[in-house]
Amino acid sequence: MDLWIIATLSAATFQTVRFMLHKVLAGGALSATGSTFARFAYAMPAAAVVLAGYLWATGTELPVPGANFLGWAVIGGLGQILATVLVVLCFRERNFAVGITFKKTEVILTALLGLVVLGEVISAAGWLAIGIGLVGVLMLSRTPDAAGLWRGLTSRAVILGVGSGVFFAIAGIGYRATTLAVPSDDPVLRAAVSLVCVTLLQALSMAVWLRWREPGQLTAVWDARGKAIWLGLTSMAGSLSWFTAFTLQTAAYVYALGQVELILSLAASVLFFREKVTARELAGIAVLTVSIVVLVLVL
Repeated sequence: MDLWIIATLSAATFQTVRFMLHKVLAGGALSATGSTFARFAYAMPAAAVVLAGYLWATGTELPVPGANFLGWAVIGGLGQILATVLVVLCFRERNFAVGITFKKTEVILTALLGLVVLGEVISAAGWLAIGIGLVGVLMLSRTPDAAGLWRGLTSRAVILGVGSGVFFAIAGIGYRATTLAVPSDDPVLRAAVSLVCVTLLQALSMAVWLRWREPGQLTAVWDARGKAIWLGLTSMAGSLSWFTAFTLQTAAYVYALGQVELILSLAASVLFFREKVTARELAGIAVLTVSIVVLVLVL
């Protein structure tokens, strides 16, 4: 099995656990923004330790990134901040599994952005897999009490969920470009260097924002450290896996395979959060699962 597939499956697993923790923390003393900050604040030290340990274990010198590294890191990091805030807000509108599914519009959006920004071409079979996934998202777009398709597509949950997909797509393209700007043939080293830089920028920028707009949240994040530390550790592990996959494969394909997260999120929604999942939601998730299978078979 290719390393990018292993890395993507690892990323999807850790990301499911991370979003579960986001939902728990955002339902308590932390706002959506505070929960997002906790992720980066507690992930950054862990990422730095992993990078230092990897450099020591391999006897490798720290590579000096290219001139465009910082710009892409800022674009990717900002996109991820906004995407995370929106998806956490989406969790308050619909159940956990559906919130994650709306987020998965990132797949087709990443394919389009990758084509325009990085010139990455998607095969006909790849577009077929992505298109099947989009059908699944549309099946999930209607809220339980919606009178029609338009009302469903313009609901707050859909706007928040698809909005998060837009910014996750920007983050994915930004992160792939960031890792490609690190002068190394080692995908893990490129991923670790990129991750430390991005999480540092995210933690600092969000700390300034919270101090200005939500000063009480900085204290709340510290008070919630018992759970927030686990949020940071799972975030670090998941992000390192995503960055490694991005160094090896087109971002659209990575995100498409990452839709396996939907199966994990469905299990979490039912077994952990005790949320009800409708037949329509199950059908939508099933269609998305088919798109994953098609993608794996054609690549």
